[in-house]
Formats: sequence, structure tokens, C-alpha cells
Amino acid sequence: MQKTKWTKKDEIVRVWHLVDAKDQILGKVATKVASLLIGKGKVNQVPNIDCGDYVVVINSADIKLTRNKEVKKMYYSHTGFPGGFKELRFDKLLEKDPTAPVRMAVEKMLPKNKLRALMEKRLYVYPDANHKHEAQGPKPINL
Repeated sequence: MQKTKWTKKDEIVRVWHLVDAKDQILGKVATKVASLLIGKGKVNQVPNIDCGDYVVVINSADIKLTRNKEVKKMYYSHTGFPGGFKELRFDKLLEKDPTAPVRMAVEKMLPKNKLRALMEKRLYVYPDANHKHEAQGPKPINL
């Protein structure tokens, strides 16, 4: 009779990954980053424990969208008050905060449970190629 091995918190090994988003499609980058944060590629991934890795995304200001969505894609929010509906185009959001589109796309791809905040803390997004995680030795990921 075989027994299923269930991963414990102290058995988790976290690795640092470096993703270069320069001239990449936003959805492709976001799906790969979300998969790394969840830990989908690991053998010992279990749904009730956060088994994912650390991810550093560089050059987020140079991310691309397909089919002229730079001027068509809208981000919506509401303050909760009457007349509090706000909308912002992708290109304006990229000017305002170059890390926001990548961060928001990854956030929406993560599971909606208590582990989500822990996964988001391990995501580091930078608008250019300079980052402060060289000491961790992140491995580059090719998309």
C-alpha cells in the first residue's frame, strides 16, 4: 500500500526567478509569473500551503499589448460613493505607474484565497533593468 506524501511548511524550498518583460506581451508574462508564484511547476506543490517562488520582473515599462489595445484597454474602479466610477486607459496607467499593469494582471491570475497576499509579497516589479535582488542570484526565465 502506497501513501501519498503531503508537503510540510519546513520542506518548501524557494528559488528566485528573473523575468525580463521588455517587448513581451502582458498576458504571456503574467501567466508565467503567476504560475511561478503559485508553484505550479514544482513536484511538491499542494493547494493549502504556499509553495511558490520569488519572482523579479524587470523592464515593465516596455511591456506590450496586441491589436492596438494600448488605447482600447480600460481599467475600472469605483470609490463606493455616488459618481465615484473611474476609468483609466492602459497607456495613461503606464505613464502614471509603469509597474501597475503587470502587478494587476498577475494579481487577477492568483487564487482568490488566504494565500493570495503571501504570493503577492514575493512579486517584485521594476520599471527598468535596475533591481536590488542581485545578491539572491535570480535565475533568468525565457518566455
